[in-house]
Amino acid sequence: MKYLILLSVLFSFYSCEEIITIPKPPTYLRLELPEHTYRNYQDDCPYKLSIAEIFSVNKIKNGEESTCHKDIDLGPLNAKLHFSYIPMTEPLSSYVNYLNDKIDDHKIKATAIEDYRIIRSDDKVFCTFFYLQGDVASPFQFYMTDSVNKFASGAVYFNSTPNFDSLRPSLDYLKIDLDHFIENFKWKN
Repeated sequence: MKYLILLSVLFSFYSCEEIITIPKPPTYLRLELPEHTYRNYQDDCPYKLSIAEIFSVNKIKNGEESTCHKDIDLGPLNAKLHFSYIPMTEPLSSYVNYLNDKIDDHKIKATAIEDYRIIRSDDKVFCTFFYLQGDVASPFQFYMTDSVNKFASGAVYFNSTPNFDSLRPSLDYLKIDLDHFIENFKWKN
């Protein structure tokens, strides 16, 4: 009888214990992205591109007229690179200042902005590349010029709500392709 009473008392204490649930941390899908391979792209525009095989180039038209602006679909990354070409009619500083102002618009959300310059004097390619960290709309932006007649710019936009942590694997992968894009960009003579 003592054992039965002891067992029922223990059972009552055990059954009165509050169950504490611990939520699981949020997780993100892992992307399976292919090795980096590249192909050349050129058309009637005054530049030549080297883009990743998984990307596709869409020409932008102004009405029926073709332009040298491109939307480059970044395939499985679910993003676009808006690439614009402008024949310079004003001083270089006006184009650079305009793009710097556009980058400043992201300072509200950016936790850091890293920039670096790429100078390839032999090819007359002078580039400034911006890596915007944080929950920004456009994490990568750049501009390139020959410093005399030609000016091009690019901005990457993901087709999702900006979340730097969840986009980080895609950003790391894309950074390699953008570095290749810029290092192999050429102006046509």
